[in-house]
Amino acid sequence: MNRRASGVLLPVYALPSPHGIGTLGRAAYDFADFLHAAGQRCWQMLPLGQTGFGDSPYQSFSSFAGNPYFIDLDLLAEDGLLTGDEADACCAGIDPRYVEYGRLYTERFAVLEKAFHRGWLRDREQVECFQRENAAWLSDYADFMALKDRFGSQPWTAWPEPFRRRTGPGYAAAAAACGEDFAQRRSFYIYLQYLFFKQWSALRAYLREKNITVIGDLPIYVAPDSCDVWAAPEFFSLDDRCRPTAVAGVPPDYFSPTGQLWGNPLYRWDAMEKDGFGWWLRRIDGAGKLFDVIRFDHFRGLDEYWAVPVGEETAEKGQWLPGPGRRLVDVLNSWFPNLRFIAEDLGTPTPGVEKLLQASGWPGMKVLEFAFDDPKSAAYLPHTYTENCVCYTGTHDNSPLARWLTETPEETVRYAAEYMGSPADPAEAMLRLGMSSTAGLFVAQMQDWLGRSDRTNRPGTRERNWRWRMLPGETTPELAKKMHRFAELYGRI
Repeated sequence: MNRRASGVLLPVYALPSPHGIGTLGRAAYDFADFLHAAGQRCWQMLPLGQTGFGDSPYQSFSSFAGNPYFIDLDLLAEDGLLTGDEADACCAGIDPRYVEYGRLYTERFAVLEKAFHRGWLRDREQVECFQRENAAWLSDYADFMALKDRFGSQPWTAWPEPFRRRTGPGYAAAAAACGEDFAQRRSFYIYLQYLFFKQWSALRAYLREKNITVIGDLPIYVAPDSCDVWAAPEFFSLDDRCRPTAVAGVPPDYFSPTGQLWGNPLYRWDAMEKDGFGWWLRRIDGAGKLFDVIRFDHFRGLDEYWAVPVGEETAEKGQWLPGPGRRLVDVLNSWFPNLRFIAEDLGTPTPGVEKLLQASGWPGMKVLEFAFDDPKSAAYLPHTYTENCVCYTGTHDNSPLARWLTETPEETVRYAAEYMGSPADPAEAMLRLGMSSTAGLFVAQMQDWLGRSDRTNRPGTRERNWRWRMLPGETTPELAKKMHRFAELYGRI
């Protein structure tokens, strides 16, 4: 950001859209209006990719493709691709507070297929243009998803040869022999991406009109069961059977006493550098078409990364290995001079990470919920901030303030209260603390403004995450007025 600003962290799926999940439709435009009225200049989202097992936006089938669940059905009805009854029937009666991914999976694609059959020929010219503009990834993605359907949603490592090896000598002939059903499924997934990006482009234009910057997360790693790995296995540490030789994670930390075992395949940085980091340039270019600012998740992994042997049940046993460091960061800064980054540099600071952050010029992150854990450390206390940082109440991995105040040790809460002057409302005082800090940008979870205790994610767990949603009417004019006053008071308008 070029001047002081504030924003809100809210995933797209958490919007109060009808039909079971937040989408790129009316509720997204209403939220943009709310942010504008509230004096907020940034909307931070989680990754927008299509999710697989576990429903985590950080485990997507593709780094480039958008999530078909986010395609708004009411907009499709307005476009003549669905009837109003067909849109209304999808996930009817579903709990509006929580996403039910199982029901979405069984109902959403069926109604999207109706839109495909009505629109594929009608929109052929626009779709062909979309294919040409996205040729670098779209064909591989369509093949990958069509083959997942063909082989019962199994991970690609379980597919028969030669389908398991996208770059193998027998793949093209085998794919061509799959027949019309395979070709139809490819067309279906291409059309879904056309619809997603059509709706996203319209929303993005509206956000620009409202002077709202979009911040998006870029996971450092890609999912093992993804088109990214399947289409370019030479850039990943895999054995001759396409299985990872070691997987990603972090050692025991603030979130988990046994560490976090993510399970993502690790990169072959030597092969990537030999290729001029072309794989990364394409990936960042794709993210830049979605977002104005990219929050680079797990920035530490560029300096050094935690490699866990395959077969370990926790992330406790592993080793730190050197990452690409400045060699990659300098390339990204050189190729994308107009794209802004935020470095997710949380965790125990190391000299290497601090040096890399300084060299990058990217703002790092400060989390208020970490500020009071250790009275002997001032790493996250606001009086130590520089302007070139982003202050958060908490990230998607943290409890909202309402929950943090009840589950945090009493001595930590007392320290926080003393630091803030023993306020009557500690949660509001934390919001004021972030707003008033010297950080160039302040971001709060939407739950913090609503006073909700619902978590977005619980690191180290695989169930009941990525589900909480706002209800219609929760973003009131009164709340917008309050947020606007805070932004105005602390110079963030």
